Amino acid sequence: MPLRRLLLFATTVLAVAVAGLTAVPAAAASTVTVYYKPTAAWTTVNIHYAPNGGAWTAVPGVPMSAATCAGWYVRTLDLGSATGAQVVFNNGAGTWDNHSGANYSIGTGTVTITGGAVGTGNPCTTQTPPPGGNTATVFYSTAGRSWPVVNIHYAPDGEAWTAVPGVPMNETACTGWVKKTVQLGAATGMQAVFTNGTGSWDNNNGANYRIAAGTTRVSGGVVTGGATDPCSSVPADTTAPSAPSGVTATVDHVTVTLAWTASTDDRGVTGYQITRNPGGTVLTSAYNGYIDGSPAPLTAYTYTVRATDAAGNLSAASAPVTVTTGTAPPLPAGGEMLGGDPRKETVYFVLTARFYDGDASNNRGGSQHAASGNAANNDPMFRGDFKGLVDKLDYIKGLGFSAIWITPVVLNRSDYDYHGYHGWDFYRVDPRLESPGASYQDLINAAHAKGLKIYQDVVYNHSSRWGANGLFVPPVWGARDGQWDWMYSEKVPGKQYNPLEENALGRPYNGDLWSTTEPAGNTCRSWGTPTGAKSPEGYTIHNCQWPSPTSGMFPASLYHQCWIGNWEGEDSRSCWLHDDLADLNTENPVVQQYLIGAYNHYIDMGVDGFRVDTAVHIPRVTWNRRFLPALQQRLVQKYGAAKAADFYVFGEVGAFVNDKWNRGSVNHSAQFFTWKERRSYVDDDVQAALDQFNYENAMGTGNQPTSANAFLNGNAYHAPDRSQFSGMNIIDMRMHMNFGDATNAFLNGKDSDDSVNDATYNAVYVDSHDYGPNKSSTRYAGGTDAWAENLDLMFTFRGVPVLYYGSEIEFQKGARIDCGPTCPLATTGRAYYGDKLQGTVVASGYGVVSSASGQVATTLSQPLVKHVQRLNQIRRAVPALQLGQYSTEGVSGGPMAFKRRYTSGAVDSFALVTISAGATFTGVPNGTYTDAVTGDVKVVTNGTLTATVSGKGAMRVYVLSLPGNPAPGKVGADGPYLR
Repeated sequence: MPLRRLLLFATTVLAVAVAGLTAVPAAAASTVTVYYKPTAAWTTVNIHYAPNGGAWTAVPGVPMSAATCAGWYVRTLDLGSATGAQVVFNNGAGTWDNHSGANYSIGTGTVTITGGAVGTGNPCTTQTPPPGGNTATVFYSTAGRSWPVVNIHYAPDGEAWTAVPGVPMNETACTGWVKKTVQLGAATGMQAVFTNGTGSWDNNNGANYRIAAGTTRVSGGVVTGGATDPCSSVPADTTAPSAPSGVTATVDHVTVTLAWTASTDDRGVTGYQITRNPGGTVLTSAYNGYIDGSPAPLTAYTYTVRATDAAGNLSAASAPVTVTTGTAPPLPAGGEMLGGDPRKETVYFVLTARFYDGDASNNRGGSQHAASGNAANNDPMFRGDFKGLVDKLDYIKGLGFSAIWITPVVLNRSDYDYHGYHGWDFYRVDPRLESPGASYQDLINAAHAKGLKIYQDVVYNHSSRWGANGLFVPPVWGARDGQWDWMYSEKVPGKQYNPLEENALGRPYNGDLWSTTEPAGNTCRSWGTPTGAKSPEGYTIHNCQWPSPTSGMFPASLYHQCWIGNWEGEDSRSCWLHDDLADLNTENPVVQQYLIGAYNHYIDMGVDGFRVDTAVHIPRVTWNRRFLPALQQRLVQKYGAAKAADFYVFGEVGAFVNDKWNRGSVNHSAQFFTWKERRSYVDDDVQAALDQFNYENAMGTGNQPTSANAFLNGNAYHAPDRSQFSGMNIIDMRMHMNFGDATNAFLNGKDSDDSVNDATYNAVYVDSHDYGPNKSSTRYAGGTDAWAENLDLMFTFRGVPVLYYGSEIEFQKGARIDCGPTCPLATTGRAYYGDKLQGTVVASGYGVVSSASGQVATTLSQPLVKHVQRLNQIRRAVPALQLGQYSTEGVSGGPMAFKRRYTSGAVDSFALVTISAGATFTGVPNGTYTDAVTGDVKVVTNGTLTATVSGKGAMRVYVLSLPGNPAPGKVGADGPYLR
């Protein structure tokens, strides 16, 4: 999914929070004095910097000195003739603050940096407020936040803002509230925001809070002026809620659905405890219902329910209810995955809607068709489809690929949703992708018939901005009032959303979403009242007109209630990325069962694996305890344990840095997600997620598990130990970020492999639909020879190669990957590829085309295509390149040179690889080696083999002939690089 614009959003939020900091006269144009306050207790602070247009200092940079005020460090930098610099900070022990991968951009003069915000002025210069004057006493509710400290960052009217992160709210208050009294002087009010001091902010969704003199409460985004002290005259809460009543239980096979009449309490019920016997299992729910999906078949269970309040008072238990489960449900008819070790595959990644148009009748441009410029190009966002994929399966197989990663297939709902990441109904396939005779099931079946696997992109973290059909769809304010008629469909009883039916403005029916009258049960605050803002057209904007996590529009039981403030903090796993991506409360069993049921449906259809979007934004403990076991349970039920292990799960853990651990946060590092938990946690998933985050971050990077599963013992393969494997493999983000240079990718990938459970399962790519190397916003444009070199590494080093559609001809090289609806898709890295595929193609094998005509024949004749075909052929012929462990022991030259071996049963495959440069391999087994590239034969008698290679993209793969395992000889025909 496109995270770049989301990061820009986060940057904007912080920028609003620190607007108005006091400026001081600039220092000399060639210097800048930097004040920095780390958000953790660093004993050493280094600043690593590069003047604009100049080189970076040597890592770790230069030391900073303690400033005259507590917690701050200072250093004056000589910038020469530059007028600014890029800076990052570290503690000299591997922990970095590089502004979420963006670096800090500063000018000259005096600069302050803390909590992710850049300001000006000397933070050690204090200003004494004038005596007397007005005051503002602010109470801030901490409900729903796990901040150990709350600071208020404020600016009295007409005055400067406090230094970031503000001042602690440390006056005496009661549980759930913090307090601070602010001297306003002559001012009668102020702007304020709140922060935990470590990068998480509450700034009223970018608008800041407006607070008047007197006593004010700020709770859940709502400001109450002229308020009473919420902590005054409040006796201790000793009254328990009423006992739940009317408990009912219904059974569907082995799933028990509970419901009851909500309890009452003098101060409010906060949740329920459900006890299940036998076993005494305690389950929790935030509302008056629960879906228990874990009972055993044909077993009697008794449930009782108790209510709890904020003070921890528990009600009496409800009357018990007893049910007996049935048999496990039969599996529905569907397809069957191909099976086989996923490391044998190479993967071709397509955005289905942008690949090939097999059926123009399902094309749709959406409401942004004209504004984006797509209409002018006759290029609707939904253009490619499953029929187009079916028609061009031979093209993909002819390139040599054996698996296809496709973007999400579920029914989407937003203004610009061709990519599939705005899921609205997770149980339905988007009709803009299907055609008669070319349903999703038809695609799976057709791919399998050609020996091609289907890896489906799946999203557990979020739904569309309009919720998830079957789970929760938020009511939104709307009115056909003359201003907004163009946005809101006229209501038609019983009519439902169908994206194939667009009006003249490209908008599908949305009469099911909006209401002018406040609906019963609405929780969105200030329903329909004007916000004071105007649309670009000058129309009045109303509260509850647009999705937001902080408006109350979404229930806390099903959706999280905050924006991400710190991308390496706990809130990145429990807050919204963007208003297009409503963040599901994946700790709630109801949400879990909705998602598990949806993706079981696609397992039943026979897909071969899942690429997991935004995996890092769900706690690992939730993956390990809920989603991954449920996935395996369904697979084992369908296929048995042995074949179930062939289902390939690879997660997107967005770590956009070049270090081994993502800015020192183990919870946000890709390899972290390949491991099981190493301790138990409480059953409540919300608390378990917090406990795990704190426990693992406290353990630190030096105390994480390690593995030798990817490495040879000398020249010997050893059985890997996968007993601690979580069930989720990963996209190799570190190699991806470093693929601007193949050698750099190789060295960085190798450096991380001991912290991955088994790096031979990593999915490896150069660029994708989100980023190019080094977090570039453009498709890779390093040149054809650099592409050839990158591909050599991908297809011979450990891991599963993935190629983004069109890269085989450097399609859209240098083009911006994604700009949303602000520019035509034809100008981006997500352009339509079908023009290159017109004509016919027949593949007689993987990487072998028996016939082709039209434009596709021209496409298949390109030099890089020939390179890809041959690499696929070589990889398929040498098991060590697919499944082997590797070592660089005894290897000199290179620098991309290594040996690989795989031994299992009758298979014993050993290969020596060097890319773009010659290498010498010492201590290798004696025998006859044949190069799969040239057919050259070398007989080794002294344990040493020297391979001669010259030219970027050239390669040698010497394979040892072993008893029962002869070398394949020269594989494929010579090309421009492999010859």
